[in-house]
Amino acid sequence: MFRLSQFIARLRSDAAVRERVPAPDGRGVRPVVIWNLVRRCNLTCLHCYAHSADHQFPGELTTAQALEVLDDLKGYGVPALILSGGEPLLRTDLFELAAHARPMGMHLALSTNGTLIDDAMVGPIAGAGFDYVGISLDGLGATHDRFRRRQGAFEASLRGIRLCRDAGLKVGVRFTLTRDNAADLPGLLDLTAREGIDKFYLSHLNFAGRGNTNRGSAAMRETTRRAMDLLFERALADAEAGSRREYVTGNNDADGVYFLHWASRRFPGRTADVRAALERWGGNATGIGVANIDSLGNVHPDTMWATHTLGNVKERPFSEIWAGADREDPIMAGLRSRPRAVGGRCGTCGHLAICNGNTRTRALRTSGDVWGEDPGCYLTGGEIGTPAPNPPQEMRHAS
Repeated sequence: MFRLSQFIARLRSDAAVRERVPAPDGRGVRPVVIWNLVRRCNLTCLHCYAHSADHQFPGELTTAQALEVLDDLKGYGVPALILSGGEPLLRTDLFELAAHARPMGMHLALSTNGTLIDDAMVGPIAGAGFDYVGISLDGLGATHDRFRRRQGAFEASLRGIRLCRDAGLKVGVRFTLTRDNAADLPGLLDLTAREGIDKFYLSHLNFAGRGNTNRGSAAMRETTRRAMDLLFERALADAEAGSRREYVTGNNDADGVYFLHWASRRFPGRTADVRAALERWGGNATGIGVANIDSLGNVHPDTMWATHTLGNVKERPFSEIWAGADREDPIMAGLRSRPRAVGGRCGTCGHLAICNGNTRTRALRTSGDVWGEDPGCYLTGGEIGTPAPNPPQEMRHAS
């Protein structure tokens, strides 16, 4: 995750921009854990990475097993836990699990589509003490409904956002950028400001689950660049106006390199400092600073790696699986290497120390080579300092 607002705040200050970088091999680093508690969902979104549907899936963790996992995560020192799905509000023991996790000192977040949050539901959510509630909006009105494949989904999700906000919860909008909804980004940013929403998270489309099936809608390179320019300027304007709204991006670590070029133009005296800070940030953290547990208890390098399993928490504790993953699994060994042994444009990029090879699942899905170039990189050859050709104007790939 690229915490844009933090970088902009430090750019505007006299202090040097600082970011902690994980150890190259992941040892000593405790990951943020994204836990897909349940696969069931009341929606069937076009870009769902979990292939969720509105029915029960067999083999999911029992309450007792989930509580044991929570105890292990606490003992391992996991700093943050994101409870996701499917739709986590469909898991009947969600609030029991949240109550168990709350005193553990982890940052506790809820990731939901928001449609089930009504007057009756918001009280238990607020009472659970979540530090953050993230709700997805894929555009405005009809655009969101089309992506969510449910008429009225936008109004239901917006109602959920407002209820969480009014209950005093920190709430944020998540938006997955594609060529089919990019035109809604300015209006969605306006809505975020108008509604007093605390956070805006722009996610680039990753090729997993139905997101892989629908990857032909990945945003065009120039569309992505315009979207990032807009986001950078909005974040800067908010900071200058004294707003505490946060802007973050995810699933495309080329954002850090693109930000370096933007910052070099907007704050020309800070280029070296920004570059050093971005290298400390370290880019893609799959297998190092982020981990995933799915509803069956399978452990993955992150949420986009459902096809690659490192172990199962029903059989071994998460802490044991994660600590030894690079010794037991060649892909994890490669993910934890620095620099990563990536090829193509990524291998010749002059900013590999910033983005860390970007998202490996896109490379795998498009070329069959997990260490090939990430086709989601939207920077030109000149911007990444490589003689390799520019990426295509439109990210279309063979299935």
